[in-house]
Amino acid sequence: MSKPLEGIRVLDLTHMLSGPYAGMILADLGAETIKVEPLAGEGTRALLAKDPRHSLNGMGAYFLTLNRNKQSVCIDLKSEAGLEVFYDLVCKADVVLDNFSAGVPQKLKIDYSHLKLINPKIITCSVSGFGQDGPNYLRPAFDQVVQGIGGGMSITGDNAENPTRAGIPIGDLGGGMFAVMGVLAALQARHSKGHGQHVDISMLDCQISMLNYMATMYFLSGENPEPLANGHFVHVPYNTYRTADGFIIVAVIFDSFWDNLVGLLDVEALKDPKYKTQPARLADKRLIDGILNELFATRDTAHWVAKLSAVRVPCAPVNRFSEALSDPQVRHRRMVVSIPHPEGGSVEAPGNPIKLSADNEESFSAPPLLGQHTDAVLRRVLGYDEARVAALKTQRTVG
Repeated sequence: MSKPLEGIRVLDLTHMLSGPYAGMILADLGAETIKVEPLAGEGTRALLAKDPRHSLNGMGAYFLTLNRNKQSVCIDLKSEAGLEVFYDLVCKADVVLDNFSAGVPQKLKIDYSHLKLINPKIITCSVSGFGQDGPNYLRPAFDQVVQGIGGGMSITGDNAENPTRAGIPIGDLGGGMFAVMGVLAALQARHSKGHGQHVDISMLDCQISMLNYMATMYFLSGENPEPLANGHFVHVPYNTYRTADGFIIVAVIFDSFWDNLVGLLDVEALKDPKYKTQPARLADKRLIDGILNELFATRDTAHWVAKLSAVRVPCAPVNRFSEALSDPQVRHRRMVVSIPHPEGGSVEAPGNPIKLSADNEESFSAPPLLGQHTDAVLRRVLGYDEARVAALKTQRTVG
């Protein structure tokens, strides 16, 4: 049993969410991921660390989740001695991952132009708000900033007067996911061409990419789309409806699903032959949604999910976290896993969604204590002897 990225070594310089998420995925896939932190620790260590509801043994939910399967080495990259240690690690690494603000890697002399002179096969990947060039690339950015600029917020929510960000931080998480794709592509290119390269991931670019066909629709029509809440601009019924105890989603994409729905519900108003095709349903969207809202409110969600599923009408409950994370399909797919704490205890967290038929081993080690692996990495990877490591610690070059 093995993991697909075994033998790949990643130096993870990231903080907060987008970069650590990319590092987490690479680590879950088997890359030896060495988290290089400043002596005081990466800032995410402090998030929720003192919140008794959202921490374990002084480690908050952010750090517990995003830094599993990683090792922690503390290096002062602002010192010449620390930079030398880091360069030694670069010689033994495959990937250097960061999500510093644009310009910071160059200032620290850890960007691709510096590192390729040390290791021509190194792959560097930077996740930033706006990328490494362009008229606005130096602007600071966080998740909601790129969600807003990227256009997606304008079509999210109930109406154009109340733009709403996505409930999960897709600006950050999207940047992390595309970073993993970029790194894997660069590793494959290195395999065939023999040299490394830089992967430049802009969170804004990722948001624009995810506009996908809706952006093409805009270019074709010249019309800005409006928010439709949970409805759809083509398919009817395709919406969220209130039930006696919650909400249910019904998604009629094909006319055959409509026939199944009408046969189940047996409502005369819905049996009009004109509704057998999408254009008439779209024209009477408000009427159809009103009928369904009234009908679905008479019974609970479980009743309707069972009935609709039996006749193969696409449907789903609107789950809260407690329901989503206990769903039998989610549990069967090992999408909830146990993450240990290095000082004892464990916490459940989302698993690895990438399932492979051959290299399919899944294991999750504890997120590291600050500097937990400094000695071991410097001695095992770099061959530093005990005296040299001790001297570096005395000088506060490493921690």
